[in-house]
Amino acid sequence: MMSNAEHLASVMVERLIAAVDNGIDVVPVVADSTSTAKIAPFVKKFPDRLVNVGIAEQAMVGTAAGLALGGKVAVTCNAAPFLISRANEQVKVDVCYNNTNVKLFGLNSGASYGPLASTHHCLDDISILRGFGNIQIFAPSCPEECRQIIDYALTTIGPVYVRLDGKELPVLHDENYKFVPGNIDVLRHGSDIALIAMGSTVHEAVDAAAQLEDQHISVTVISVPSIRPCNRAALLDAIGHVKQVITIEEHNINGGLGSLVSEVLAEHGAAIPLLRLGIPDGGYALAAGRAAMRAYHGFDANSIVKQSVQLIKGGQDV
Repeated sequence: MMSNAEHLASVMVERLIAAVDNGIDVVPVVADSTSTAKIAPFVKKFPDRLVNVGIAEQAMVGTAAGLALGGKVAVTCNAAPFLISRANEQVKVDVCYNNTNVKLFGLNSGASYGPLASTHHCLDDISILRGFGNIQIFAPSCPEECRQIIDYALTTIGPVYVRLDGKELPVLHDENYKFVPGNIDVLRHGSDIALIAMGSTVHEAVDAAAQLEDQHISVTVISVPSIRPCNRAALLDAIGHVKQVITIEEHNINGGLGSLVSEVLAEHGAAIPLLRLGIPDGGYALAAGRAAMRAYHGFDANSIVKQSVQLIKGGQDV
């Protein structure tokens, strides 16, 4: 893994500025979330383009839909837990059902807010939006991928949700990387076990794979930045040869990446055992910092290594 890290909200603002500079009629809408969105550089350059509706997420999404119907590229920039939960009906009806050209940027997704606990955690956004029609869903895992996903979102027509982590993420790709909607990203090829992750947990999978290789366990690592669309045939082809599959996500194990992978395996009759790691069925994330929370729930790199070895060795103690 490369070293340099960037905050994805800052990457978002950088691309919003570049889009306006390139002639795209972008209008960000916030719900008193200017600090969360790190939007100050955009406002300084384009003071008349930001719409702040106050702490009113439903109004934020409805306003964005209206702006889109008026020909603007409307972008919502606020915390994912409040976007998805408080404005659920407006996202469903005003954006998705009516196919308005709104880009929903869910900031501080997953358990990014850590000790602020379940009111501020967003562990069901993918499951909710996968249940809605007519919206593309993406989860970048590193700054360059985030840049390209946002550029794509701002230039494609129709609803898009981008799940943005709230912590600085290390570099996985340089400028030679090419994001293609629907494509999976195979970061490492191996024959024993496949680790499949999305967003920030891709880094846990990469770190775990390096440790597993030291134990002579051959690992495939797959990032899934494109949840919808998703090239399911390519995903199946990438894991069809391994003995075990583990999915890793900072999301409930129901409805997110683990469910997507289980659907692919089941629908194609692939008899490969699957272990889903994330926030457990019926549970909430521990109110703690990220490292402690992931270790507690068993999906940090060390936990992935331990569980992978147990699976490969047939459940023997390690």
